[in-house]
Amino acid sequence: MSRASSTRQPASPGSPAKTHGAHAAPRRPALNLGPKASMALLASILISLLASSSAPTPLYAIYQQHWGFSPITVTVVFGTYAVAVLAALLVFGRVSDHLGRRPVLLMALLVQILGMVVFITAGDVATLLVGRVLQGLSTGAAVGALGAGMLDIDAPRGGFLNSFAPTMGTASGAFASGLIVQYLPAPTHLVYVLLLVVFAVQALGVVALNETVTRKPGALTSMVPEFKLPASARASVAIAVPVIFAVWALAGLYGALGPAITRTLVHSDSVVWGGLPLFVIAGCAGLSVIALRTTPTRTTMLVSIGTLVTGVTITLLSIGSGTGGTLSVIGFFVGGAISGVGFGSGFQGGIRLVIPQVEPHERAGVLSLLYVVCYVGLGVPAVIAGVLVVHGGGLIDTSREYGIAVIVLALAALAGLLARGRRVDEVQRLSVVRSQDVPSGEASVAEVAEV
Repeated sequence: MSRASSTRQPASPGSPAKTHGAHAAPRRPALNLGPKASMALLASILISLLASSSAPTPLYAIYQQHWGFSPITVTVVFGTYAVAVLAALLVFGRVSDHLGRRPVLLMALLVQILGMVVFITAGDVATLLVGRVLQGLSTGAAVGALGAGMLDIDAPRGGFLNSFAPTMGTASGAFASGLIVQYLPAPTHLVYVLLLVVFAVQALGVVALNETVTRKPGALTSMVPEFKLPASARASVAIAVPVIFAVWALAGLYGALGPAITRTLVHSDSVVWGGLPLFVIAGCAGLSVIALRTTPTRTTMLVSIGTLVTGVTITLLSIGSGTGGTLSVIGFFVGGAISGVGFGSGFQGGIRLVIPQVEPHERAGVLSLLYVVCYVGLGVPAVIAGVLVVHGGGLIDTSREYGIAVIVLALAALAGLLARGRRVDEVQRLSVVRSQDVPSGEASVAEVAEV
């Protein structure tokens, strides 16, 4: 039977989602969490993983002082995490569709705990790189399972949290780490000890998590990397990818070069200043996800592009010659805040455009593919920028070139969005129809694919 001729009954919140080719019903733990508690746990894990990924950002200056490495090394360490995430997404991104969400999350949290131990004992760049690799592998393996698990429990709320949680994690990790390092003892250890405790508690929670996917064969086959999209999602992915890439490239700029730019502008070595740029952009991204959660998808993406171009332009004008001054500092953070709106709305719009068009058993794989785009945008431009800082025109010129590249990407995304405007509106309409609980009113995935 074709998809076009079949209708799908939506699973009730918290009930196990049925998948094609299932062989074994999901097992319930002796003590299982309810739907609300499960959703909160999954969202908290996603926040913690992204917080952990941004926690080292304020510490790079301290590591650089202690170990004497160059700005290239900073961006390589930053990029290593992104590469590890990409590898895990490609290899493990679809595994939870076969094995279930719970075993994948347990393993990812255990690897993350091991990564925290490595950071706590780090004494050189090589060990730091090992820690970043473990972080990346854990995060890459988990994000697809987490996102799909939230969608399994409650699709509308899960879609919102898939956009909101990563931005909140990125913001809280960078800023909280800066405060801990600046004002509490053991600056290069305490933040990782606290995260280790959080991950251990969350791992215990996952043991009590009710599985939402029935197991099915093909887990090993799913680990063979492939770029395969359901036909129903291809057109919308083509629209969403340029926007998603642009906004995460912006996050890469603030994550890799933001601390150095801030120190140059404010003439301060405080690690709080070092974490503040990423906090501002990610925090405003999270607020924009909340503010625009009911806004039509096409409008959300247009807001993203407009605020991205405006914010980056203000940032470039503010950094000027890099000599600093009150107006430069204010402009830099105002530009970052506006750009953050573009980050959050672009990421949210991309997910909302794509995910409603795929079947439940395809969610983890498609989400993982979207995260591949995110982390390519996050890591590759940042590493190139690190090379240019040392061998090119320096920090300010490189930041200016990076910002111009982000604006060009955003304008390219605008051209694609305008060219496919009717398709975006129609996909959004059908997605709303499909979310209704009345079976006769549902539009199938195949119907959306025909738009």
